[in-house]
Amino acid sequence: MKSRVQGIRAGLASAAAAAMTMVWALPALADEMRVGQPTPGAIGLQPGVTPLKHDATFFHNVILLPIITVITLFVLVLLVWVMVRYNKKANPTPAKWSHNTAIEVAWTIVPVLILMFIAIFSFRLLYAYNDMPKPYMTIKATGYQWYWGYEYPDNGISEFVSNILPEDKAKAQKVPYLLATTEPLVVPVGKPVRVQVTGADVIHAFAVPAFGIISDAVPGRLNETWFTIEKAGVYYGNCRELCGSEHAYMPIEVRAVSQAEFDAWVATKGGYKVGAAPAPAAPAPVTAAAPAAAPAPAAAPAAAPAPSATPAPASAPASN
Repeated sequence: MKSRVQGIRAGLASAAAAAMTMVWALPALADEMRVGQPTPGAIGLQPGVTPLKHDATFFHNVILLPIITVITLFVLVLLVWVMVRYNKKANPTPAKWSHNTAIEVAWTIVPVLILMFIAIFSFRLLYAYNDMPKPYMTIKATGYQWYWGYEYPDNGISEFVSNILPEDKAKAQKVPYLLATTEPLVVPVGKPVRVQVTGADVIHAFAVPAFGIISDAVPGRLNETWFTIEKAGVYYGNCRELCGSEHAYMPIEVRAVSQAEFDAWVATKGGYKVGAAPAPAAPAPVTAAAPAAAPAPAAAPAAAPAPSATPAPASAPASN
């Protein structure tokens, strides 16, 4: 019996060591993962290229994962210990007691302390997501069934459509099918970008894992998120809300380029640099209207009719 218990303890210790090794190896695995797109067989989160994603990765890998690993192993050890130590054969006469004040206080206080510790980092991360710096530019992303529309109001670029790139063209261009698009979203490196997200028909969700962002695209509502990309590259995402039969074919492609390349791209779209909107055309001068001609004087009233002549009275007859 003693050797059996020792064997179980050794097995649990090995499992715990392997689990902790995997936990602490996640940062190293992340270095080997593809940046901006999924990596087959990868473990962990995609490598980040924004401050928000770095904070989220730290919260997951350094705070949450070790805590949940320790809790899981602790519960596993307790379960195995109870099965071995207190089964019917090893413990034919069970204990009569059903309460233990010290244990009950401990399993109340310890979880509260753990949750308070997690909350410190969780609230900081939530605040960072909502603490948007002054954006360099704003992009409006509208979800349709089943494509995205992008508009650059600060650059004078009206909405253009971004569809999934057909499989034959993706193979010809050597880009990942189901991720590449016909019209990528182009943004400058190192500048805070605000993305306003809405939907035109059903609920969609705008998400790019390398940026650590996701925002629901709800018809009739305007949500927003933000990111600042640290290095140039191509980063992929997709719709993260089940939106119909073609939901899987609604990718997002973001190209992060230098400021000069971004300005050149804006010019090809017929837009202008941020803050360089053309001045509105001056209104045409109003020509003063010539004064109206004075009305002609009224005609003189017609002459009064001449009085009719009074007939002279007949002369009196001459006297004889």
